Amino acid sequence: MNLDRKLITESESRYSLKIAIIHDWLVSFAGSERVFEQMVSLYPEADLFCVVDFMKGRDRQFLKDKDVRTSFIQYLPLAKKIYRNYLPVMPFAIRRFDLSKYDLILSSSHAVAKGVQNSSHQRHICYCHTPMRYAWDLKEQYLKETGLDKGVKGWVARQLLNRLKEWDYETAQHVDYFIANSHYIADRIRRAYGRESTVIYPPVDIVNFRLSNNKDNYYLTASRMVPYKKMDLIVETFTRMPDRKLIVIGDGPDYKKVRSLAGANVKMLGYQPFEVLRDYLQRAKAFIFAAEEDFGIMPVEAQACGTPVIAFGRGGATETVVPLNDTGSESTEQQEPTGLFFLEQTPSAIVAAIQRFEKAADMFNAAAIRANAERFSSQRFRSEFKEFVLARIMGRAGH
Repeated sequence: MNLDRKLITESESRYSLKIAIIHDWLVSFAGSERVFEQMVSLYPEADLFCVVDFMKGRDRQFLKDKDVRTSFIQYLPLAKKIYRNYLPVMPFAIRRFDLSKYDLILSSSHAVAKGVQNSSHQRHICYCHTPMRYAWDLKEQYLKETGLDKGVKGWVARQLLNRLKEWDYETAQHVDYFIANSHYIADRIRRAYGRESTVIYPPVDIVNFRLSNNKDNYYLTASRMVPYKKMDLIVETFTRMPDRKLIVIGDGPDYKKVRSLAGANVKMLGYQPFEVLRDYLQRAKAFIFAAEEDFGIMPVEAQACGTPVIAFGRGGATETVVPLNDTGSESTEQQEPTGLFFLEQTPSAIVAAIQRFEKAADMFNAAAIRANAERFSSQRFRSEFKEFVLARIMGRAGH
């Protein structure tokens, strides 16, 4: 039956459409998994697919015991530990899913999920967190992290990643509609795939972050310790400023390297549960963010606590932080500043930004900062995503 004829009203769509939701992989609950969580909540009748599923405990509660269908990679040697090493065969794995019986395919993709096979009688809507970074701009980082950056293995791996880039472009042409998680990513989708997209910012759990007007005398940074997050840069910067205190939360491959740079004024806490992270976010005088991120949920969570953000002025942070006018970027007349930017990923640029922040500390209002964060709530995401999907399966205009 024709898809437009099957869907008469939104309420009927929940019972007449067969829906598949496909995600790259389920290992930890991070930014892309928050989007996947909301998709599952919006379409509880959908069948779920991903390359591997090793998510455990509280992180998978949102699945409500639903079955998640995985690929053969789930059963390969050491897959739980080194699943990223199997990236070159993931396109083959994702294409083996038989989704022919579904009317609507929703993919949550930062790697291979959007490459699932679909046909002309189906609609495929991709929420793109980013074009595959491993193939486009983080190739060398991927090779280094997987130990495939040298010798014959390195040469072979580079050839495979070049083919993966071609596959990524080709499969993007079979997606019916793209949603981007920021204007920054919409531009990357346009440049990488030659496709237009609609921006729907990802959901941030604003409700579980409470506003606090009481700030302590420390700065905070928190992230997974991987190279592009630039946690080493932040720690090195504060080590040069022994009169400022920095709290660092997070773990990952670069933890030992980052810890080796920490001076006496830098407190490394490693991984911390949500309640501890939230407490530090609420009490920090400012949150430091040095990555060029696709969207960046942590700066929004900090603002939800009424905490200003000092961020690198590229990427998604430029869309979530309202900067002071003296940074070279203009705040809107309707909004009070919620942070400021530094324009180079260098210690001197961060030092200068901190000095500007401290001189202008009285200009930041915790309630206004919280109000800015509320623009990115989960409720807003569900409403916008639901309307987008409904409009496209009804054949209304749009990218």
